[in-house]
Amino acid sequence: MTQAVQAYSYAGPSTLADGRLGLSTSGGTALSGARPHPRFFSGLLTQAAPAAAGLLAVADVALTRYHQPRPGWTRDPVVTCDGERLRFESFSACGGVYARLDVAALDGDVLDRGTTNVDVNPPLREALVRVGGKDPLHLGVGPDELAVTTLDGAVVEKKVPLPERWLRGFAEVQVIASGFDLRAELRGPQVVRFVRSLPRKASATVWAVPAGRDLRLSATPAPGAVCLSGAGRVATLAPLLRFATALRVYGPATGSGPEPTASAWELELPGMRYTVAVSPQPWRGFSGEGAVLADLATDEAAGDADVVGMLLTFEPAVEIGLLADRSGLSTTRVRAALTQLGTAGRVGYDLHEASHFHRELPYDRDQVAALNPRLTAARALVERGAVRLDGPPGAAATAEVTTSGGVRRVRIESGECTCPWWFDHRGSRGPCKHVLAARIATRAPVSAAPEVTV
Repeated sequence: MTQAVQAYSYAGPSTLADGRLGLSTSGGTALSGARPHPRFFSGLLTQAAPAAAGLLAVADVALTRYHQPRPGWTRDPVVTCDGERLRFESFSACGGVYARLDVAALDGDVLDRGTTNVDVNPPLREALVRVGGKDPLHLGVGPDELAVTTLDGAVVEKKVPLPERWLRGFAEVQVIASGFDLRAELRGPQVVRFVRSLPRKASATVWAVPAGRDLRLSATPAPGAVCLSGAGRVATLAPLLRFATALRVYGPATGSGPEPTASAWELELPGMRYTVAVSPQPWRGFSGEGAVLADLATDEAAGDADVVGMLLTFEPAVEIGLLADRSGLSTTRVRAALTQLGTAGRVGYDLHEASHFHRELPYDRDQVAALNPRLTAARALVERGAVRLDGPPGAAATAEVTTSGGVRRVRIESGECTCPWWFDHRGSRGPCKHVLAARIATRAPVSAAPEVTV
Protein backbone atom coordinates (compact mmCIF):
# COMPACT_ATOMS: atom_id res chain seq x y z
CA MET A 1 0.00 0.00 0.00
CA THR A 2 1.47 3.38 -1.00
CA GLN A 3 1.24 6.27 1.38
CA ALA A 4 2.06 9.93 1.75
CA VAL A 5 3.70 11.38 4.85
CA GLN A 6 2.07 14.22 6.74
CA ALA A 7 4.44 16.44 8.70
CA TYR A 8 2.91 18.23 11.69
CA SER A 9 4.83 21.13 13.20
CA TYR A 10 3.40 22.82 16.29
CA ALA A 11 4.78 25.88 18.09
CA GLY A 12 4.17 23.96 21.31
CA PRO A 13 1.94 21.23 22.72
CA SER A 14 -1.75 21.82 23.32
CA THR A 15 -2.45 22.46 27.00
CA LEU A 16 -5.33 22.81 29.46
CA ALA A 17 -4.51 24.69 32.65
CA ASP A 18 -6.15 27.31 34.88
CA GLY A 19 -9.37 27.29 32.86
CA ARG A 20 -7.62 27.91 29.55
CA LEU A 21 -7.63 25.35 26.74
CA GLY A 22 -5.01 26.17 24.13
CA LEU A 23 -5.15 24.02 21.00
CA SER A 24 -1.88 24.22 19.12
CA THR A 25 -2.18 24.31 15.33
CA SER A 26 -0.01 22.97 12.53
CA GLY A 27 0.21 24.34 9.01
CA GLY A 28 -3.13 25.16 7.42
CA THR A 29 -5.12 27.14 4.91
CA ALA A 30 -7.00 30.27 5.93
CA LEU A 31 -8.79 33.12 4.21
CA SER A 32 -5.75 35.21 4.96
CA GLY A 33 -3.55 32.66 3.15
CA ALA A 34 -1.35 29.70 4.05
CA ARG A 35 -0.15 29.90 7.65
CA PRO A 36 2.37 27.73 9.55
CA HIS A 37 0.35 28.12 12.77
CA PRO A 38 -3.02 29.69 11.97
CA ARG A 39 -5.02 31.35 14.74
CA PHE A 40 -8.78 31.01 14.33
CA PHE A 41 -10.57 31.67 17.62
CA SER A 42 -10.12 33.16 21.07
CA GLY A 43 -12.96 33.24 23.57
CA LEU A 44 -15.21 31.06 25.72
CA LEU A 45 -16.54 27.57 25.30
CA THR A 46 -19.90 28.18 26.96
CA GLN A 47 -20.55 24.42 27.26
CA ALA A 48 -17.17 23.20 28.44
CA ALA A 49 -17.96 19.69 29.70
CA PRO A 50 -19.72 18.34 26.58
CA ALA A 51 -17.14 20.05 24.35
CA ALA A 52 -14.26 18.40 26.24
CA ALA A 53 -15.97 15.00 26.06
CA GLY A 54 -16.75 15.48 22.37
CA LEU A 55 -13.17 16.44 21.53
CA LEU A 56 -11.98 13.33 23.34
CA ALA A 57 -14.43 11.22 21.30
CA VAL A 58 -13.06 12.63 18.03
CA ALA A 59 -9.50 12.00 19.22
CA ASP A 60 -10.41 8.44 20.25
CA VAL A 61 -11.59 7.63 16.71
CA ALA A 62 -8.31 8.93 15.28
CA LEU A 63 -6.43 6.65 17.71
CA THR A 64 -8.40 3.50 16.99
CA ARG A 65 -8.17 0.68 14.50
CA TYR A 66 -11.55 -1.06 14.83
CA HIS A 67 -10.83 -3.87 12.37
CA GLN A 68 -7.98 -6.13 13.45
CA PRO A 69 -6.84 -3.77 16.24
CA ARG A 70 -3.12 -3.24 16.61
CA PRO A 71 -0.85 -0.39 17.69
CA GLY A 72 -0.06 2.12 15.01
CA TRP A 73 0.20 5.77 14.06
CA THR A 74 -2.42 8.25 15.10
CA ARG A 75 -3.49 11.25 13.03
CA ASP A 76 -4.22 14.55 14.69
CA PRO A 77 -7.81 15.79 14.33
CA VAL A 78 -8.62 18.42 11.73
CA VAL A 79 -10.38 21.62 12.79
CA THR A 80 -12.24 24.05 10.54
CA CYS A 81 -13.44 27.48 11.62
CA ASP A 82 -16.25 28.85 9.45
CA GLY A 83 -17.08 31.95 11.48
CA GLU A 84 -20.08 30.34 13.20
CA ARG A 85 -18.68 27.10 14.61
CA LEU A 86 -15.62 24.94 15.00
CA ARG A 87 -15.76 21.56 13.25
CA PHE A 88 -13.38 18.88 14.59
CA GLU A 89 -12.98 15.84 12.29
CA SER A 90 -11.11 12.55 12.45
CA PHE A 91 -10.96 9.20 10.66
CA SER A 92 -10.08 5.82 12.14
CA ALA A 93 -6.81 4.09 11.27
CA CYS A 94 -8.76 1.20 9.69
CA GLY A 95 -10.59 3.59 7.35
CA GLY A 96 -14.10 2.55 8.37
CA VAL A 97 -15.20 5.16 10.95
CA TYR A 98 -15.54 8.92 10.55
CA ALA A 99 -16.24 11.30 13.44
CA ARG A 100 -17.03 15.00 13.64
CA LEU A 101 -17.85 17.42 16.46
CA ASP A 102 -19.56 20.66 15.40
CA VAL A 103 -19.26 23.23 18.20
CA ALA A 104 -21.44 26.35 18.09
CA ALA A 105 -21.37 27.08 21.85
CA LEU A 106 -18.77 29.82 21.43
CA ASP A 107 -18.53 33.36 22.73
CA GLY A 108 -15.48 35.23 21.54
CA ASP A 109 -13.54 36.52 18.57
CA VAL A 110 -13.20 34.76 15.22
CA LEU A 111 -9.71 35.75 14.14
CA ASP A 112 -9.67 33.98 10.78
CA ARG A 113 -11.48 31.21 8.90
CA GLY A 114 -9.83 28.08 7.58
CA THR A 115 -8.60 24.56 8.35
CA THR A 116 -5.63 23.07 10.19
CA ASN A 117 -4.61 20.13 12.36
CA VAL A 118 -4.71 20.42 16.15
CA ASP A 119 -2.43 18.65 18.60
CA VAL A 120 -4.23 16.30 21.01
CA ASN A 121 -1.48 14.80 23.18
CA PRO A 122 -1.70 12.39 26.14
CA PRO A 123 -1.42 15.07 28.89
CA LEU A 124 -4.17 17.10 27.19
CA ARG A 125 -6.38 14.00 27.01
CA GLU A 126 -5.94 13.43 30.74
CA ALA A 127 -6.85 17.05 31.44
CA LEU A 128 -9.94 16.95 29.21
CA VAL A 129 -11.28 13.94 31.16
CA ARG A 130 -11.36 16.09 34.29
CA VAL A 131 -13.41 18.93 32.76
CA GLY A 132 -16.83 19.04 34.39
CA GLY A 133 -19.42 21.33 35.91
CA LYS A 134 -21.08 24.27 34.21
CA ASP A 135 -18.25 26.75 34.21
CA PRO A 136 -17.21 28.08 30.79
CA LEU A 137 -13.71 27.37 29.53
CA HIS A 138 -11.48 29.80 27.69
CA LEU A 139 -10.49 28.39 24.30
CA GLY A 140 -7.75 29.46 21.95
CA VAL A 141 -7.36 27.74 18.59
CA GLY A 142 -3.88 28.69 17.49
CA PRO A 143 -0.96 30.31 19.28
CA ASP A 144 -1.87 33.32 21.40
CA GLU A 145 0.28 35.99 22.94
CA LEU A 146 1.60 33.53 25.55
CA ALA A 147 2.86 31.14 22.88
CA VAL A 148 5.08 33.87 21.40
CA THR A 149 7.33 33.63 24.46
CA THR A 150 7.62 29.82 24.21
CA LEU A 151 11.20 28.58 24.09
CA ASP A 152 12.40 27.09 20.83
CA GLY A 153 12.66 23.72 22.55
CA ALA A 154 8.88 23.58 22.91
CA VAL A 155 8.35 23.05 19.19
CA VAL A 156 6.50 19.78 18.58
CA GLU A 157 7.07 17.93 15.32
CA LYS A 158 5.45 14.70 14.11
CA LYS A 159 5.69 12.76 10.87
CA VAL A 160 2.70 10.54 10.23
CA PRO A 161 2.08 8.17 7.29
CA LEU A 162 -1.24 8.69 5.52
CA PRO A 163 -2.05 5.55 3.48
CA GLU A 164 -3.94 6.02 0.20
CA ARG A 165 -6.79 3.90 1.57
CA TRP A 166 -7.15 6.29 4.50
CA LEU A 167 -7.03 9.37 2.28
CA ARG A 168 -9.61 7.96 -0.15
CA GLY A 169 -11.92 7.03 2.70
CA PHE A 170 -11.87 10.52 4.15
CA ALA A 171 -13.07 11.76 0.76
CA GLU A 172 -15.55 8.96 -0.02
CA VAL A 173 -17.46 9.24 3.27
CA GLN A 174 -18.65 12.75 2.38
CA VAL A 175 -20.14 11.59 -0.93
CA ILE A 176 -21.82 8.59 0.67
CA ALA A 177 -23.27 10.72 3.47
CA SER A 178 -24.76 13.17 0.97
CA GLY A 179 -27.03 10.30 -0.19
CA PHE A 180 -28.37 9.60 3.32
CA ASP A 181 -31.82 10.51 4.65
CA LEU A 182 -32.93 11.06 8.24
CA ARG A 183 -34.56 7.72 9.16
CA ALA A 184 -35.28 8.06 12.88
CA GLU A 185 -34.96 10.44 15.82
CA LEU A 186 -34.99 9.63 19.53
CA ARG A 187 -35.20 12.07 22.44
CA GLY A 188 -34.65 12.05 26.18
CA PRO A 189 -34.28 8.72 28.03
CA GLN A 190 -34.86 6.76 24.82
CA VAL A 191 -31.44 7.88 23.57
CA VAL A 192 -29.62 6.43 26.58
CA ARG A 193 -31.67 3.24 26.57
CA PHE A 194 -31.09 2.55 22.88
CA VAL A 195 -27.34 3.28 22.78
CA ARG A 196 -26.73 1.16 25.90
CA SER A 197 -28.64 -1.72 24.29
CA LEU A 198 -26.19 -1.92 21.37
CA PRO A 199 -23.79 -4.89 21.21
CA ARG A 200 -20.29 -4.00 22.27
CA LYS A 201 -18.46 -6.25 19.82
CA ALA A 202 -16.94 -4.34 16.92
CA SER A 203 -17.97 -7.16 14.58
CA ALA A 204 -21.66 -7.37 15.58
CA THR A 205 -24.14 -6.28 12.89
CA VAL A 206 -27.69 -5.22 13.79
CA TRP A 207 -30.55 -3.29 12.22
CA ALA A 208 -32.27 -0.41 14.02
CA VAL A 209 -35.98 -0.67 13.25
CA PRO A 210 -38.31 2.32 13.85
CA ALA A 211 -41.07 1.39 16.32
CA GLY A 212 -43.32 4.39 16.90
CA ARG A 213 -41.13 7.01 18.55
CA ASP A 214 -38.54 4.43 19.52
CA LEU A 215 -36.04 2.09 17.87
CA ARG A 216 -35.73 -1.63 18.41
CA LEU A 217 -32.81 -3.84 17.44
CA SER A 218 -33.16 -6.69 14.98
CA ALA A 219 -30.67 -9.31 13.81
CA THR A 220 -32.23 -9.24 10.34
CA PRO A 221 -33.25 -6.45 7.91
CA ALA A 222 -36.75 -5.00 8.09
CA PRO A 223 -38.67 -2.31 6.17
CA GLY A 224 -37.35 1.14 7.10
CA ALA A 225 -34.50 -0.26 9.17
CA VAL A 226 -31.02 1.27 9.32
CA CYS A 227 -28.02 -1.05 9.30
CA LEU A 228 -25.36 -0.73 11.98
CA SER A 229 -22.55 -2.93 10.80
CA GLY A 230 -19.99 -3.36 13.54
CA ALA A 231 -22.00 -1.96 16.44
CA GLY A 232 -18.91 -1.59 18.59
CA ARG A 233 -17.62 1.03 16.17
CA VAL A 234 -20.02 3.65 17.58
CA ALA A 235 -18.68 3.14 21.12
CA THR A 236 -17.59 6.79 21.30
CA LEU A 237 -21.28 7.75 21.60
CA ALA A 238 -21.50 6.20 25.10
CA PRO A 239 -19.38 8.73 27.08
CA LEU A 240 -21.50 11.55 25.63
CA LEU A 241 -24.88 10.15 26.69
CA ARG A 242 -24.97 12.17 29.91
CA PHE A 243 -25.17 15.33 27.78
CA ALA A 244 -27.33 14.03 24.90
CA THR A 245 -30.76 15.49 24.18
CA ALA A 246 -31.44 13.66 20.91
CA LEU A 247 -30.13 10.91 18.63
CA ARG A 248 -30.67 11.08 14.87
CA VAL A 249 -30.08 8.08 12.65
CA TYR A 250 -29.27 8.41 8.94
CA GLY A 251 -29.14 5.78 6.23
CA PRO A 252 -29.28 5.39 2.45
CA ALA A 253 -32.34 6.93 0.84
CA THR A 254 -33.12 3.66 -0.94
CA GLY A 255 -33.98 1.94 2.34
CA SER A 256 -32.71 -1.26 3.92
CA GLY A 257 -32.00 -4.40 1.92
CA PRO A 258 -30.39 -7.69 2.85
CA GLU A 259 -26.83 -6.40 2.38
CA PRO A 260 -25.13 -4.29 5.11
CA THR A 261 -24.94 -0.58 4.32
CA ALA A 262 -23.18 2.46 5.71
CA SER A 263 -24.97 4.63 8.28
CA ALA A 264 -24.49 7.73 10.41
CA TRP A 265 -25.39 8.40 14.06
CA GLU A 266 -25.69 11.96 15.35
CA LEU A 267 -25.96 13.01 19.00
CA GLU A 268 -27.41 16.42 19.80
CA LEU A 269 -25.49 17.96 22.70
CA PRO A 270 -25.86 21.40 24.34
CA GLY A 271 -24.56 23.85 21.74
CA MET A 272 -23.00 21.18 19.52
CA ARG A 273 -23.46 17.92 17.60
CA TYR A 274 -21.35 14.77 17.47
CA THR A 275 -21.62 12.54 14.38
CA VAL A 276 -20.19 9.08 13.70
CA ALA A 277 -20.43 7.43 10.27
CA VAL A 278 -19.55 3.75 9.81
CA SER A 279 -18.74 1.82 6.62
CA PRO A 280 -20.95 -1.06 5.38
CA GLN A 281 -18.80 -3.71 7.11
CA PRO A 282 -16.02 -3.55 9.73
CA TRP A 283 -13.41 -4.98 7.35
CA ARG A 284 -14.54 -2.75 4.50
CA GLY A 285 -13.38 0.84 4.70
CA PHE A 286 -15.01 3.76 2.95
CA SER A 287 -12.13 3.89 0.45
CA GLY A 288 -13.46 1.01 -1.65
CA GLU A 289 -17.01 2.23 -2.13
CA GLY A 290 -16.44 3.99 -5.47
CA ALA A 291 -19.09 6.62 -4.75
CA VAL A 292 -17.06 9.44 -6.28
CA LEU A 293 -16.13 7.73 -9.53
CA ALA A 294 -19.19 8.57 -11.63
CA ASP A 295 -18.73 12.29 -11.03
CA LEU A 296 -14.95 12.16 -11.51
CA ALA A 297 -15.22 10.41 -14.88
CA THR A 298 -16.26 13.52 -16.79
CA ASP A 299 -14.19 16.02 -18.72
CA GLU A 300 -16.00 18.89 -17.06
CA ALA A 301 -15.37 17.87 -13.45
CA ALA A 302 -11.75 18.99 -13.10
CA GLY A 303 -12.32 22.36 -14.80
CA ASP A 304 -15.61 22.93 -12.99
CA ALA A 305 -13.93 22.10 -9.68
CA ASP A 306 -11.36 24.84 -10.30
CA VAL A 307 -14.18 27.30 -11.00
CA VAL A 308 -16.26 26.32 -7.97
CA GLY A 309 -13.19 26.05 -5.74
CA MET A 310 -12.33 29.70 -6.35
CA LEU A 311 -15.76 30.66 -4.99
CA LEU A 312 -15.44 28.79 -1.67
CA THR A 313 -14.62 30.96 1.34
CA PHE A 314 -15.01 28.66 4.35
CA GLU A 315 -18.69 29.48 4.56
CA PRO A 316 -20.82 27.61 7.15
CA ALA A 317 -22.88 25.98 4.37
CA VAL A 318 -22.22 25.69 0.64
CA GLU A 319 -25.31 26.83 -1.26
CA ILE A 320 -25.43 24.96 -4.57
CA GLY A 321 -27.91 27.37 -6.16
CA LEU A 322 -25.76 30.36 -5.30
CA LEU A 323 -22.65 28.64 -6.66
CA ALA A 324 -24.53 27.82 -9.85
CA ASP A 325 -25.53 31.47 -10.28
CA ARG A 326 -22.06 32.80 -9.58
CA SER A 327 -20.18 30.23 -11.68
CA GLY A 328 -22.59 30.01 -14.63
CA LEU A 329 -22.70 26.20 -14.23
CA SER A 330 -25.78 24.02 -13.94
CA THR A 331 -26.61 22.65 -10.48
CA THR A 332 -25.75 19.17 -11.78
CA ARG A 333 -22.27 20.29 -12.76
CA VAL A 334 -21.83 22.12 -9.44
CA ARG A 335 -22.65 18.91 -7.56
CA ALA A 336 -20.15 16.98 -9.69
CA ALA A 337 -17.57 19.69 -9.03
CA LEU A 338 -18.19 19.40 -5.29
CA THR A 339 -17.54 15.67 -5.57
CA GLN A 340 -14.22 16.42 -7.28
CA LEU A 341 -13.41 18.92 -4.53
CA GLY A 342 -14.35 16.31 -1.95
CA THR A 343 -11.76 13.88 -3.29
CA ALA A 344 -9.19 16.61 -2.75
CA GLY A 345 -10.42 17.05 0.83
CA ARG A 346 -11.87 20.49 0.13
CA VAL A 347 -15.51 19.91 1.12
CA GLY A 348 -17.32 17.88 3.74
CA TYR A 349 -21.02 17.13 4.23
CA ASP A 350 -23.20 18.06 7.21
CA LEU A 351 -26.15 15.66 7.49
CA HIS A 352 -28.07 17.84 9.94
CA GLU A 353 -27.84 20.88 7.69
CA ALA A 354 -28.15 18.73 4.51
CA SER A 355 -25.40 20.79 2.91
CA HIS A 356 -21.70 20.74 2.06
CA PHE A 357 -19.18 22.84 3.95
CA HIS A 358 -15.80 24.14 2.87
CA ARG A 359 -12.63 22.83 4.47
CA GLU A 360 -9.14 21.93 3.30
CA LEU A 361 -7.73 18.57 4.35
CA PRO A 362 -3.93 18.59 4.69
CA TYR A 363 -2.87 16.56 1.68
CA ASP A 364 -1.91 17.39 -1.87
CA ARG A 365 -4.83 17.63 -4.34
CA ASP A 366 -2.47 16.40 -7.09
CA GLN A 367 -2.72 12.94 -5.50
CA VAL A 368 -6.43 12.67 -6.44
CA ALA A 369 -5.92 10.62 -9.60
CA ALA A 370 -3.67 8.14 -7.80
CA LEU A 371 -6.30 7.78 -5.07
CA ASN A 372 -8.82 6.40 -7.59
CA PRO A 373 -7.10 3.44 -9.30
CA ARG A 374 -10.29 2.29 -11.06
CA LEU A 375 -10.63 5.66 -12.73
CA THR A 376 -6.94 5.66 -13.69
CA ALA A 377 -7.33 2.16 -15.20
CA ALA A 378 -10.47 3.22 -17.10
CA ARG A 379 -8.73 6.18 -18.70
CA ALA A 380 -5.83 3.91 -19.69
CA LEU A 381 -8.29 1.55 -21.46
CA VAL A 382 -9.72 4.48 -23.43
CA GLU A 383 -6.28 5.81 -24.35
CA ARG A 384 -5.13 2.50 -25.82
CA GLY A 385 -8.32 2.08 -27.85
CA ALA A 386 -9.72 -0.87 -25.87
CA VAL A 387 -13.32 0.46 -26.01
CA ARG A 388 -15.60 -0.26 -28.99
CA LEU A 389 -18.96 1.52 -28.82
CA ASP A 390 -22.08 -0.05 -30.29
CA GLY A 391 -23.38 3.21 -31.71
CA PRO A 392 -22.17 6.79 -32.22
CA PRO A 393 -20.36 8.57 -29.38
CA GLY A 394 -22.83 10.18 -26.96
CA ALA A 395 -25.63 7.77 -27.91
CA ALA A 396 -24.16 4.27 -27.52
CA ALA A 397 -26.17 1.93 -25.28
CA THR A 398 -23.60 -0.87 -25.08
CA ALA A 399 -19.87 -1.33 -25.58
CA GLU A 400 -17.16 -3.95 -25.74
CA VAL A 401 -14.01 -3.42 -23.68
CA THR A 402 -11.02 -5.59 -24.56
CA THR A 403 -8.76 -6.49 -21.63
CA SER A 404 -6.06 -9.07 -20.89
CA GLY A 405 -8.78 -11.14 -19.23
CA GLY A 406 -11.04 -11.13 -22.29
CA VAL A 407 -13.73 -8.98 -23.85
CA ARG A 408 -16.21 -7.38 -21.42
CA ARG A 409 -19.72 -6.46 -22.54
CA VAL A 410 -21.01 -3.25 -20.93
CA ARG A 411 -24.49 -1.76 -20.64
CA ILE A 412 -23.53 1.88 -20.32
CA GLU A 413 -26.67 3.41 -18.80
CA SER A 414 -27.34 0.72 -16.16
CA GLY A 415 -23.65 0.16 -15.42
CA GLU A 416 -23.83 -3.61 -15.92
CA CYS A 417 -20.78 -5.55 -17.05
CA THR A 418 -19.71 -9.15 -17.67
CA CYS A 419 -16.57 -8.81 -15.55
CA PRO A 420 -16.04 -10.57 -12.17
CA TRP A 421 -16.25 -7.22 -10.33
CA TRP A 422 -19.83 -6.71 -11.50
CA PHE A 423 -20.87 -10.26 -10.57
CA ASP A 424 -19.30 -9.87 -7.12
CA HIS A 425 -20.71 -6.44 -6.24
CA ARG A 426 -23.59 -5.69 -8.67
CA GLY A 427 -22.78 -1.98 -8.58
CA SER A 428 -22.89 -1.71 -4.77
CA ARG A 429 -19.27 -0.47 -4.69
CA GLY A 430 -19.41 1.90 -7.64
CA PRO A 431 -18.87 1.19 -11.35
CA CYS A 432 -16.11 -1.13 -12.56
CA LYS A 433 -13.26 0.15 -14.72
CA HIS A 434 -14.93 -1.21 -17.88
CA VAL A 435 -18.16 0.74 -17.30
CA LEU A 436 -16.16 3.87 -16.48
CA ALA A 437 -14.11 3.45 -19.67
CA ALA A 438 -17.26 3.06 -21.79
CA ARG A 439 -18.86 6.15 -20.22
CA ILE A 440 -15.70 8.18 -20.79
CA ALA A 441 -15.62 7.05 -24.45
CA THR A 442 -19.26 8.08 -25.06
CA ARG A 443 -18.81 11.67 -23.98
CA ALA A 444 -19.21 14.43 -26.50
CA PRO A 445 -16.60 17.23 -26.54
CA VAL A 446 -17.14 19.69 -23.73
CA SER A 447 -16.97 23.46 -24.12
CA ALA A 448 -14.57 25.57 -22.12
CA ALA A 449 -15.37 26.41 -18.53
CA PRO A 450 -17.57 29.51 -18.21
CA GLU A 451 -16.34 32.81 -16.98
CA VAL A 452 -16.61 33.24 -13.20
CA THR A 453 -18.62 36.04 -11.66
CA VAL A 454 -17.10 36.91 -8.28
